[in-house]
Amino acid sequence: MDRADFHYELPPELIAQAPLPERSASRLLVVDGRSGELTDSRFGTIGDWLRPGDLLVLNDTRVLPARLMGRKASGGRVELMLERVVGKRRGLFQLRSSKTAKPGGVIAIDGGGEASVAARHGDLFELDFDRDLEPLLETRGAVPLPPYIGRAPSALDRERYQTVFARAPGAVAAPTAGLHFDETLLAAIAARGVTTARITLHVGAGTFSPVRCERVEDHKLHAERFEIGADTVAAIGRTRQQGGRIVAVGTTTVRALESAARRGLAPMTGETDLFIYPGFEFRVVDMLVTNFHLPESSLLMLVAAFAGRETTLGAYAHAVAQRYRFFSYGDAMLLTSRAGT
Repeated sequence: MDRADFHYELPPELIAQAPLPERSASRLLVVDGRSGELTDSRFGTIGDWLRPGDLLVLNDTRVLPARLMGRKASGGRVELMLERVVGKRRGLFQLRSSKTAKPGGVIAIDGGGEASVAARHGDLFELDFDRDLEPLLETRGAVPLPPYIGRAPSALDRERYQTVFARAPGAVAAPTAGLHFDETLLAAIAARGVTTARITLHVGAGTFSPVRCERVEDHKLHAERFEIGADTVAAIGRTRQQGGRIVAVGTTTVRALESAARRGLAPMTGETDLFIYPGFEFRVVDMLVTNFHLPESSLLMLVAAFAGRETTLGAYAHAVAQRYRFFSYGDAMLLTSRAGT
């Protein structure tokens, strides 16, 4: 299938540039994957669409301050954007500079610290640092806001570009569907008899990489690390036995669960480059909570695989007409599978 099959027109003013004052105050578009029926709602009412016995699965990755600035020995400025940590003092980075960095080159980090270019892997650079990487990021790094947010990160972003249930450091982008939940809403959902489980998938900068191939099937995703524990596997089994539904919060949670399902759905730690697009057979997820995604993106293709391409693009056209807020700090969707639940 063609990349252009997943295009839609988006007025730039609908791209959310900042979070709302309250996490759960966003709008919610509910999409019936079987009938295509659309319902305009509010995120704070999401519990009304869930049933006792359902399982809400959250991604508890924690976003690192993953953007560093530095200077090459030549004096040229360099922006370093972490893709993922691969060792205590080593990481894979996207580099932006006037001239391409070469292996052996040294970058002086603003505020202190040095990185040497160990190798290049496609569009990523493997860098070795002279000190532990995660503490360096915490003290020198900036919140890695997506490129479509046209402002510098603020102190507010340190809190709001992070879920309230974030636990495991390692992501360079937020699992944005989870940004809508606050502790009060999670407690209200639990009071309805909906249980909660967690996975960890460390979102990489590749989540913003465009699909450049004309044929969707030719696109390759960057690998991302994920972990699914025994408690979550057991919770999924219990939910299935009792007739409940598996509700994935975010496309990252979908990818982790469906990757594990293809290896037997057992507790595991590993990497996934699973690319989900129409024609994919879902084995675990029954409902999906997600934000609105960029045109022709791999994330939009995942949603289209879940609810159907025509239903998904119809929902997006409705959201544009109704002036929903788009992307990371924007509004949300709740979708049921086209296969029914």
